[in-house]
Amino acid sequence: MQYVSTRATAESSARNPNHFSDILLGGLAPDGGLFLPAEYPRVTGAELDAWRTLPYAGLAYEILRKFATDIPDADLKALTAKTYTADVYRNARAGDNPADITPLRELERDGDKVLVLQSLSNGPTLAFKDMAMQLLGNLFEYALAKNDDELNIFGATSGDTGSAAEYAMRGKRGIRVFMLSPHKKMSAFQTAQMFSLHDPNIFNIAVEGVFDDCQDMVKAVSNDLSFKARHKIGTVNSINWARVVAQVVYYFRGYLAATTSNDQKVSFTVPSGNFGNICAGHIARMMGLPIDQLIVATNENDVLDEFFRTGRYRVRKSAETFHTTSPSMDISKASNFERFVYDLVGRDPERVRALFRKVDTEGGFDLSGAPGSDGDEFAKVAGYGFASGKSTHADRIATIRNVFEKSGLTIDTHTADGVKVAREHVRAGVPMIVLETALAAKFNETIVEALGRNADRPSGFEDIESLPQKYVVMKPNVDEMKTFIAAHTGL
Repeated sequence: MQYVSTRATAESSARNPNHFSDILLGGLAPDGGLFLPAEYPRVTGAELDAWRTLPYAGLAYEILRKFATDIPDADLKALTAKTYTADVYRNARAGDNPADITPLRELERDGDKVLVLQSLSNGPTLAFKDMAMQLLGNLFEYALAKNDDELNIFGATSGDTGSAAEYAMRGKRGIRVFMLSPHKKMSAFQTAQMFSLHDPNIFNIAVEGVFDDCQDMVKAVSNDLSFKARHKIGTVNSINWARVVAQVVYYFRGYLAATTSNDQKVSFTVPSGNFGNICAGHIARMMGLPIDQLIVATNENDVLDEFFRTGRYRVRKSAETFHTTSPSMDISKASNFERFVYDLVGRDPERVRALFRKVDTEGGFDLSGAPGSDGDEFAKVAGYGFASGKSTHADRIATIRNVFEKSGLTIDTHTADGVKVAREHVRAGVPMIVLETALAAKFNETIVEALGRNADRPSGFEDIESLPQKYVVMKPNVDEMKTFIAAHTGL
């Protein structure tokens, strides 16, 4: 399996790494693009049939071995078996079996219209990010140990990526984590999960700005190739290919658990801000998984919804980005969107470079085909199964209440955005699976507003907000950030 950059030139293609292990520890390609397989591997009906009875770890191995062809099979099987255990994913809801890892639960049924929740938040930080991040931690440790090397992870979070990364990398040999987050813009629970860690290899940096400011700094540092090499910088944000491909697995698991034969199709609704989670669904569909629709659910920061309705991709400035009650989606520049655009424009890297130069200089591009637009590729979007919708604070409050009244289940704010939009797109005869974002306890302030009571908390999280916190506050200044990293890496 070889990999290409979305912005490759003839020169950069010649020097870019080609295999999974080569790109595992990095983020952006040296030319500033994102890595994708040169060709998507295809899955046969016979393989789907054989995978129906596999445990989650076995399914993860079968899918990942199609992408990580340079990792010995025995090593990859051991890594997935170590990662996906009932002990790691032990925070299942009452009635769910932790051994299922990502259990399905029917939320509602209206005749042939069925809405299903896929639980992805049973891991150590109670968010779907654990599904990929736990594997990433084990993969990183494996790769570094083979070469007696070390890695300084530099990432950004709008809420859940940071804690998932830090919990996955705690105690990992040769790894330090520098994690940026928008100062005072996460929930109290999310903040406490990150800032209460006092491990010597964890550095939490609260940036005076929004998530996009944090993400821009990660990209700026990644694009400084000499600094990146000298300080051995890697990333765990979803610009890292390994994290995206690990998320492909639960689309297959959801499909196999919701169907009995390969003649059936399902749809997925995915709360989305940075496009990484639903990008994994796009990849699963390109591999041949029988997905009908991929529904992008946004909050008030509706950059992606606007594109999938109109063909116009218009990045918002920091001052235009709303601080909402589904804060992990308070993103106005979707990093992984470039991977889909690469496929949409026929895998033409020159075209991708031109479009994203326009994002940098003019704030967006227009593929609607209207007079004066930048192209007409929006007409092809439906062929990839994409549609979208938007949810507001009032919507998520109403949805949390309604789901609780109907099923007794308390869902978090982001998942509520997903359920609200899913209801607008569900089709008869096609199960609609909503991917859960997090457990409700992580956004307790809004749960209290919606239900008048606290969300249930798994054991061990009862009083996390009162723990001592360790972090530094910095302005969104790339040079100051580089100085901070250099001072704490010892390199």
